Amino acid sequence: DSGRVGSEMCIRDRQTAARNIRSEQNALSFNLKKVYVKEISCESPRSPHIFLHEQAPEVDVQMNITHSRLKDSDLYEVVLTITVTAKGAENTFFLCEVQQAGLFEVTGAYDEMEMVLEIACPNILLPFVREAISDLVGKGGFPQLLINPINFEALYHQKMMAQQSDQKPN
Repeated sequence: DSGRVGSEMCIRDRQTAARNIRSEQNALSFNLKKVYVKEISCESPRSPHIFLHEQAPEVDVQMNITHSRLKDSDLYEVVLTITVTAKGAENTFFLCEVQQAGLFEVTGAYDEMEMVLEIACPNILLPFVREAISDLVGKGGFPQLLINPINFEALYHQKMMAQQSDQKPN
């Protein structure tokens, strides 16, 4: 009888070990492979005359996230685009746009993949794009511009709520 109990325990231990190995293989793995500028531009169409204006411009900041999977791999390119436009009453002071990209290896995310690509990845890219925008604006002869922190989680949840409300029958 004790031999039977021992063999049952051994079988249970092997089953538990097999489950643990499967869950480790399916565990979320997230690695940053590369950070790079995909596209960058800064225009100041009215320079140097714009520097003679005393008025402070109105600054508009727009943000966009795109992502795509590299063929037959666990690699994803995530691109965080920030566009900053500074305008006065009748003049554009400057227009700067940076597409900050990252190459991420993501495995085991399954249902959470979109959250990883639209929350975690942009959070990693944001400091790089903020620095690039600030440098471009400063090199364009304008005062330092700091991009405020962005709550990507809240933006993602707003997007999901908007998609759900669009899917509801009228």
